[in-house]
Amino acid sequence: MPLLQLQGVDKIYRQGELTVPALQAIDLTVQEGEFAALVGPSGSGKTTLLNMIGGLDTPSHGTIRLNGTDITSLTESALSDFRLFQLGFVFQAYNLVPVLSALENVELVMVLQGLGVRERRERAEHYLTLVGLEKVLQRRPAALSGGQQQRVAVARALAAGPRLVLADEPTANLDSENATALLDIMHRLSHEEKTTFIFSTHDRRVMERAERLITLRDGRIISDQPVGHREQLA
Repeated sequence: MPLLQLQGVDKIYRQGELTVPALQAIDLTVQEGEFAALVGPSGSGKTTLLNMIGGLDTPSHGTIRLNGTDITSLTESALSDFRLFQLGFVFQAYNLVPVLSALENVELVMVLQGLGVRERRERAEHYLTLVGLEKVLQRRPAALSGGQQQRVAVARALAAGPRLVLADEPTANLDSENATALLDIMHRLSHEEKTTFIFSTHDRRVMERAERLITLRDGRIISDQPVGHREQLA
């Protein structure tokens, strides 16, 4: 069974008497462990599609199944719980809580999941170490570089044990060195943790590391191709 399946997904926004189609007839299947990128020009529907997959917005028509659950049929409360346990999010703005340390930011989602203090602390330390931040666990976001903050966001997304991580332009605010390092980390962890990643991006560096490119234009998928075999990063 596919991890993710979209069938006939449309999204129509209304502006007064006008209707603006943001997504049209989207059919998409993603298997567990894929490292895929949504690409296309601005306004093509990438972020809208990512928001649909993440349950942050609802389609006008169609169904979205994630891990066997039709998320379009869930109540808002059930959808919130589903996102908490099944999905991880990485945004270009980092979205860290400024008054919490790196460690506490990573623990936060697990607090909401109801994990005990010892387990969430161990998981937070483990994932922060995996992304190379074991020496800055107690620093708050203001004392971290942009690259370090985005690594905290990746650790936070993974520590909660999601089936799918959605990353919206995660390298947009990073210089080349930090972007490359972050992508290498996520690519490696996707193989080690068997976590599925879907990116929305304009960044050539992301496209070069993706194993599948899904190209959108005017709200439609116009191309969906594997990039070919890529060596697992050490």
